[in-house]
Amino acid sequence: MDKKIIVGLTGPIASGKETVKKYLVEKYNAQDCRFSTALRDILNRAAIPISRDTMQRLSTALRANFGEDLLAKIIANDASKLGANIVVIDGVRRPTDIEYLDKLSNFFLIKIDADSKIRYERMKLRNENIGDDQKTFEEFMKDHEAEADSLVPRVMEIAKYAIDNSGSKENLYNQIDEIIKKLS
Repeated sequence: MDKKIIVGLTGPIASGKETVKKYLVEKYNAQDCRFSTALRDILNRAAIPISRDTMQRLSTALRANFGEDLLAKIIANDASKLGANIVVIDGVRRPTDIEYLDKLSNFFLIKIDADSKIRYERMKLRNENIGDDQKTFEEFMKDHEAEADSLVPRVMEIAKYAIDNSGSKENLYNQIDEIIKKLS
């Protein structure tokens, strides 16, 4: 690859963004950035339990006090400094994120989606945040209405590339490889 490719991943909760990121890191030696990394760091330093709720509350407070594009600025700066040919930005959720990230040369947005029942089962299995393994399907769907996740469908409409992650990992990996070929 001649130029750095910066790939933004968007999609609903448990759609497979992390799986796509890991595949790009392992197969293509990509480096990754995640919007929630800064939030998790602050919560860890403050000894506040990490949950979807605490991350959303912190994100809202930071953006309200320092600008809607604060986290996009942080992540764009981090992505620009990485030396890999492919940089993956995980968790693009807001139109303001795209406004800022689109200013980066060679930024491409990929939407990832899967059936909601499949995503629910994945969320419970991975148990990334406190209490995820105990959530009902209704609670899971309600999480999509939270401020941070409610804008994801609008961001997904902007994406130039799409991945359907309702099938096998092999199918997912084939879709990723096709997109990388187009971007290279």
